[in-house]
This record gives sequence, C-alpha cells and structure tokens, in this order.
Amino acid sequence: MDKVIIAKEISLSYSNNETIINKANISIDSGSFVFITGASGSGKSTLLKSFYGALRPHQGSLIVGGVELKKVSAKKLNFLRRHIGIVFQDYKLVKEWTIEKNIMLPLIINGYDKSVTKAQVDTLLKHVRLKHQLGKYPRELSGGEQQRVAMARALAHNPIMILADEPTGNLDDYSSQLIWNLLEGAHAQLKTTVIVVTHHIPASFNVDYKHFHIEYGSINAVN
Repeated sequence: MDKVIIAKEISLSYSNNETIINKANISIDSGSFVFITGASGSGKSTLLKSFYGALRPHQGSLIVGGVELKKVSAKKLNFLRRHIGIVFQDYKLVKEWTIEKNIMLPLIINGYDKSVTKAQVDTLLKHVRLKHQLGKYPRELSGGEQQRVAMARALAHNPIMILADEPTGNLDDYSSQLIWNLLEGAHAQLKTTVIVVTHHIPASFNVDYKHFHIEYGSINAVN
C-alpha cells in the first residue's frame, strides 16, 4: 500500500529552545483512518500542523503526498493543500460570509464550475443537516453547527486526505455523532485518508483504524 505520509527523525518546535516532537518517525498508508492521541501539550496539534506545512521540521524528513515539506516551495505547498481538507478545533470560518460561501471556499480555490459548486454545497448542507440555516452567518449558529459547517467545507472538494484537530472536542452528542459519521463515510466511500487528533477515541467506532500515541516527544504505534 502506498504511503501518504512518511516522517523520518523529524523534530518540531516553535522556537529553538523547546523541541516538542523529537526525532520521531511515523508512516501512514494512503486510504487509512488514523487516530493520534496524547496528553494536552504533548504535540498532537503541532504534528498535525506539520502535515499541511504550517510548521516545518527543523530536523529530519517529512514527505506528505510525495512532497518533501522541510524545504517546499510556496507553489508546491499550495498545490498539496488543494488536495487536503482541514478541520480546525476553533472552526476558522470566515465570519463575514454565509455558511454556503464558507463551504464553497475550497471549490472556488480549485476552480470548480458554479453549477457543480452549488450542487455540492446543497448536498453537503443536507449531510450536515443545516439546510434550514441557509443564508445564516457563523455568528448566528451554535458551536456544534459551526463545526458541522467546517466539516462540510473540509469535504467539499473531495480531498485525498482530511486532517481533523479535536473535531468533536467541545460539541454536543448530536453534532459529535454527525462529525464521526461524515468522517467514516468519507473514508469508506471515497477512500479518503483521515487523520484525527483527539484526547479520546470513540467507544463505538465501526472503522478499522491505526492508533499512534505521542509521549515525551516520541510517536508510538499502539496497534
């Protein structure tokens, strides 16, 4: 099976004084479902940021989708990001845009036709059960609803990989279950690689998955 991520001896930090991930190794198969766990401050979100180039390794090699990210050009990085869907813990919706336009963003960036874009947004709004909120802005939605919009945006352009940072951390049970169902569906139906950073893996989860745990700067396979 092809590897979508290969990290060899990578070290990650936000300053020269504190190394958060230290000479760690991880490889992730294309089309797999992966959980990354660890205590608060262990480096889970830091690692996820490195996978989409928001943080570069200061040591080692990190290849994502065939692109070496340690010294990647802006052009190559932008191309890679067009094939990734990101679900942020704090949603990162554009507050001046309606929820439909927020979901359209990756489709606009990728140059989709207007009719295709509209059809895709309509379908996704049904999937996240927010069709009744058409025309609303993020500030008019609950936190759970905003995260469902963020999830729809991440799925809009049928990415080859979804990176989700604590996607259900602060959500009600209803929204949490919707998010897990969408991630499971993307993995099962589209063969999307899904990587989720979380404190807790859901007790009832119907997908075969890989589990990595971060502790003291190391990344260890649990299963």
